[in-house]
Amino acid sequence: MTDSNRPRNTLTLKKKPATDAGRDDTARKRSGGRARKVAQAERERGKYDALQRQASEATARRKPHPGNQALDRSDEPLVLRVPAQQRREERQPRRAAEIFTVFAPCPHGLEAALCAELEALGFEDARTDRAGCRLTTNWSGIQRINLYSRLATRVLVQVAHALVHTEEDILELARNTPWERWFGAEQTLRVDTSAIRSPMKSLQYCNLRAKDGICDRLREREGERPDIDTVRPDARVHLFLDDKSATLYLDTSGESLFKRGWRLDKGEAPIRENLAAGILALAEWDPEQALLDPFCGSGTILIEAAWIALGVPPGIWRPFAFERLRNHDPRHWRDLKTEAREHIRPRLETPLIGVDLDDAAIESARSNLERAHLAPETIHFEVGDARHVKPPAPTGWLVTNPPYGERLGDNDKEMWSEVATNLKQNFSDWHVHIITSDLDLPQHMRLKPRRRHPLHNGALECRLFGFEMVKAGYRR
Repeated sequence: MTDSNRPRNTLTLKKKPATDAGRDDTARKRSGGRARKVAQAERERGKYDALQRQASEATARRKPHPGNQALDRSDEPLVLRVPAQQRREERQPRRAAEIFTVFAPCPHGLEAALCAELEALGFEDARTDRAGCRLTTNWSGIQRINLYSRLATRVLVQVAHALVHTEEDILELARNTPWERWFGAEQTLRVDTSAIRSPMKSLQYCNLRAKDGICDRLREREGERPDIDTVRPDARVHLFLDDKSATLYLDTSGESLFKRGWRLDKGEAPIRENLAAGILALAEWDPEQALLDPFCGSGTILIEAAWIALGVPPGIWRPFAFERLRNHDPRHWRDLKTEAREHIRPRLETPLIGVDLDDAAIESARSNLERAHLAPETIHFEVGDARHVKPPAPTGWLVTNPPYGERLGDNDKEMWSEVATNLKQNFSDWHVHIITSDLDLPQHMRLKPRRRHPLHNGALECRLFGFEMVKAGYRR
């Protein structure tokens, strides 16, 4: 139907006789409001007519499909509809998301595991580097790594890089970097410096030059310098030096990512949370299978395992440095966390068992369990001896960070011999993984490891030994 023969709805306004002054004023007021409605209707009809004209022209231009007449609908009217969301986007053009180069450090030995984790999170260009991984992503991706990564120590965004020969080059590099887009003079600052094969004589002086360059830049732009806070700063900057160049990173994490917010009782020889998660990854623990830690201490390995099995993001209950930066979007960050919470499982059926000889260690583990927002029945902690513990299921994983070195004294060889006897007799078809700084542990246990992964527990060089307990292989 064309515009010429399509009937139109019309509205005729009739003037009422002015027999009464008050009634006449009321009528004029009503007619004015109705007139505005009519004008609005005419404008909307005009927009509709314009769309229909475009549809008619598009219909006239369409030709029948040469290979399949069933696809030809040239005799049907084409109605153009513009969704409200599209109209809003047209009014405000979308800007392409800025892509950043990111370095995510991790404990030595976990680089490949971290790379696999990042790829599983959707960062396909992640690649291993020395003590970490590199990738590129937008700001939302940076937030997601902070929220979801169990193995990374920090998430560092590269903001400047250049060849440097002297400390003054570092000053100029820091001064020419647009720090004002991230933080200002009203916020506190901390700068840290690390180096590999750098010819600079004093890293402390390099750190001072970087700090001066940042402060000079902000004073020039905003009239004053930021205060320095080495304990709880609003903004953290990392300077990394190698043999030829300097790189400045903005720290988006703040406190190290292994600080999940639940571990206050650390025990005698704690293992960091991201190393515990890394050990579980290297051990290839199946979250549907039982897990036993016969030297559980404060429960770090088991609590990390519970979060993995339940799908709890490690950063869900802690703050991050990017929340204090100028470009922070609280609504977007809230949406990311809401989506993450929706995927957390309500309960865990997998048996997780923690055993330790020390009563105080078990109490610490139970306190940490509560602070980790886990139900008491999620992990079963009990006082017991690793030499006599029994498997909670026919098959499963035994993963542990036992005492070693000075913690055991002269009786460690005898103790490990008894532990090995228990494993051989009762843990057939189990996967056993033990992290230790005692590289002779397999000899003490008279077991041959199937795998060994070099790791560092703090400053200690360690090995994660993997044993497959096959019953036929230990018959007497």
